[in-house]
Amino acid sequence: MHDAVIVDIVRSATGRGKPGGALSGLHPVDLLATVLHALVARTGVEPALIDDVITGCVGQAAEQAANIGRNAVLAAGWPLTVPGTTVDRACGSGQQAMHFAAQGVMAGAYDVVVACGVESMSRVPMGTAMVGGADPFGPGVAARLAGNGLVSQGIAAELVTARWGLTREQLDAYAARSHALAAAAADAGAFADEIVPVDVPGRDAPLTRDETIRPATTPAGLAGLKPAFYDAASGERFPQIGWHITAGNSSPLTDGAAAVLIMSATRAAELGLRPRARFHAFALAGDDPVMMLTAPIPATRKVLAKAGLTIDDIDAYEVNEAFAPVPLAWAADLGADPERLNPRGGAIALGHPLGGSGVRLMATLVNHLEQTGGRYGLQTMCEAGGQANATIVERL
Repeated sequence: MHDAVIVDIVRSATGRGKPGGALSGLHPVDLLATVLHALVARTGVEPALIDDVITGCVGQAAEQAANIGRNAVLAAGWPLTVPGTTVDRACGSGQQAMHFAAQGVMAGAYDVVVACGVESMSRVPMGTAMVGGADPFGPGVAARLAGNGLVSQGIAAELVTARWGLTREQLDAYAARSHALAAAAADAGAFADEIVPVDVPGRDAPLTRDETIRPATTPAGLAGLKPAFYDAASGERFPQIGWHITAGNSSPLTDGAAAVLIMSATRAAELGLRPRARFHAFALAGDDPVMMLTAPIPATRKVLAKAGLTIDDIDAYEVNEAFAPVPLAWAADLGADPERLNPRGGAIALGHPLGGSGVRLMATLVNHLEQTGGRYGLQTMCEAGGQANATIVERL
């Protein structure tokens, strides 16, 4: 079996995912094409060598329909011979694209492959694909859930908060920490090796800094926000809910894209390229689709077992901050060191561009390991439907 290595990984800075956001003036195909172009420009790899481009995207509708992965290849100016495909594992789509790409290299199906992800939530809002309020679940899912039905991710976050006994103060303190760490990392230039400039029509200068970071965020300021998902019917169904989830301790709507160049270690040596990290282990997990956000816990246990490692062997963990209770519950359940958890802030500050988040987390993780001398990094993220991906990489 071949080693699958990361040769380089880049991302855009994140923009607020609403009209007027820093990236809202750019078509999502061109946003993704920008990071693809930057990836090969930095490495000098000839695009014609790329066997496939695997793209994570959740909102595959409107401007993100019709296989955005292939369309971005064309927009990037790569040879017509380079194919592309688009995958959807909800918020883990970009991470799943990396799994498919690395596993293809390990199996010998690919020599050189790009995994990437993109989401323009300003131009393709969540739910766009469910035209006319269409039901994507069908009667079989409804029957299995015995009439109780699934809930929104916001209600799921409230359920996680209640199950782990987390307080509003803990959630807000964690959210403020995310902004503080991200702001400090940005000010120190820690993101400079991962962010590539993005030109946007109508902007005077390229976007090079995450628009979603709010350096002045404090727990006291967050304490004044109202619950974002209050619903009387859900409160009656789940009396344990305390209504602690707000816009401040949740990830914001976000635009962004990221891409990673993956190849076999042998091919990298032939091309004279120095790998930055190698893929060490992968895992997937399914969990309660109503609780929805807890699958990173079993996925992490599985990937650690596959790798023959313990949580204490991992130098940094990137656990996607869809909502503050997700990484807090994960850390409590696994006994993880809080200092190693999202050490440069997470999605609450850096944004969560759905299909692009999985690759963004890996960009931040690889750069953190390089800049701190760490060896192993672990990445995991919750996904709609009660699923999770988990990945362990080793810095080279």
